[in-house]
Amino acid sequence: MRTVVAYVPDLMDRSRVQAAAPAVRFVGAPGDLTAAAEGADVVVVDLSRPGAIDALPPAARTVIGFAPHVDRDLLKAARDRGCTEVLPRSQFFRRAAELLG
Repeated sequence: MRTVVAYVPDLMDRSRVQAAAPAVRFVGAPGDLTAAAEGADVVVVDLSRPGAIDALPPAARTVIGFAPHVDRDLLKAARDRGCTEVLPRSQFFRRAAELLG
């Protein structure tokens, strides 16, 4: 089983992530990502949250970021900062089981 750490503050989104990765460990603030990501196989980040893009952990692991499809600049910035996979929200949740399982 893959170890998943996520910064996903929205409760509805959390439930969808947890359905795909039941053992996911959520962090409460973007600044907690780097320490929590130690040893994790996958890190999931809601890029639309303030401070999230600045707190992306090193790309030594799989980092999956999602944001609204209309926020193209944010999606590009996440790619530029080393996100392994950057997806519009709808695609992330459609593929969550595949990406996190």
